[in-house]
Amino acid sequence: MSFIAEFKKFALRGNVVDLAVGVVIGAAFGKIVTSLVDNIIMPPIGWLIGGIDFSDWKWVLKPGDPTTKTAEVAIQYGVFINVLIQFVIIAFAIFLVVKAINRMTRREEAAPVTPPDVVLLQEIRDLLKADQAK
Repeated sequence: MSFIAEFKKFALRGNVVDLAVGVVIGAAFGKIVTSLVDNIIMPPIGWLIGGIDFSDWKWVLKPGDPTTKTAEVAIQYGVFINVLIQFVIIAFAIFLVVKAINRMTRREEAAPVTPPDVVLLQEIRDLLKADQAK
């Protein structure tokens, strides 16, 4: 098998394609959550605590100097707080999806379907038992 044919077989396998779709959807979902946190959740929280924007919170280690054009050196812990909130929202959303999937799989497991040939054999067995009991 040639290298290209082997790679094509690997790349087009169902799991790899599913993983690629999951990564793309996950990236898009991450952008939605980032927008949700930055534009919808954090403004009311900032307003409730006095109009403070978490993303502006930082600990300046060395202030920037516009005359020498040196950048500010700061630990931006407010941005970190935003990212933590985004993580919690994503983790909760994934939890809900996994919980729904588990609930659906449990329902399938709870109601086993007896194959028709087994049902037929059980009926024959029951008829033979009834015939022997006479």
